[in-house]
Amino acid sequence: MIARLGETERTTALAGLEGWTLVEGRDAITKTFVFGDFQEAFAFMTRVALLAERMNHHPEWANIYRTVTVTLATHDVDGLTERDIALAEAMDRFAG
Repeated sequence: MIARLGETERTTALAGLEGWTLVEGRDAITKTFVFGDFQEAFAFMTRVALLAERMNHHPEWANIYRTVTVTLATHDVDGLTERDIALAEAMDRFAG
């Protein structure tokens, strides 16, 4: 079973993620991605969805036109884990 990140692990992981922040009142991280248009935003979401399905780790997200807001937490442990960090890193790569 996967474990929640400890305080030191969380701090170290967040230091390596540009633009991701902790969600107030919750052990989760969030980021807003802004693309050139809806098509770019949807292409990003499609790439992430395919990876998330392979990882069996699905984001909480919302899309409004060219903006995608994402929150990551591992629901099985009600908190932040290495799965969330790995998915955040992949999203950053996909977004360019």
